[in-house]
Amino acid sequence: MTRRLILASASPQRAKLLDQLGVAHVAIAADIDETPRPGESAEALAERLARGKAQSLDQTLNERYGDDAVLGSDTVVALGDRLYGKPADDAEAESMLASLSGTTHRVVSGVALCVDGHCVSRISTSAVTMRETTRAERAAYIASGEPMGKAGGYAIQGRGAIFIARLDGSYSSVMGLPLYETAALLDEAGFDLLGALS
Repeated sequence: MTRRLILASASPQRAKLLDQLGVAHVAIAADIDETPRPGESAEALAERLARGKAQSLDQTLNERYGDDAVLGSDTVVALGDRLYGKPADDAEAESMLASLSGTTHRVVSGVALCVDGHCVSRISTSAVTMRETTRAERAAYIASGEPMGKAGGYAIQGRGAIFIARLDGSYSSVMGLPLYETAALLDEAGFDLLGALS
């Protein structure tokens, strides 16, 4: 059985991470409401949004194509009970980065795979320690434009790495797509990951 894999994301970083697994895919952005629910944990939010993205495209595309598998993912940064999505503007990026400065916070990524209307999801949680940052450092980083579109206002794979003192967990998950969990879901769905290595 050969299925087409759809990545329900416009993120070039997630596409690059998926490329590492050697599985051919097509990226199509999924448009869903990402507003957290009252009292929702980072883990519940990341998993719900990952499933929501995958399910929204699965329903739409399978009406036309039938056998597609759809992969959705979402990443949430959390400090205590406070959840951080993507900053809307420079001021929000500064607020996020200032509050994360000198802390160890959680980065939670959810991933979901929908095949034939059936969806399975997993989450990955990592602890990231950010060193103390100065207002000038944050301003220079924000001026680079990198914080936009990044949960928590930073990219560990980019210039934001200079702020990260320690990572306990999955590097790919903090980047936006937990490869261990993703590979497990794809393997369970019959994708030949080892064949891509030969």
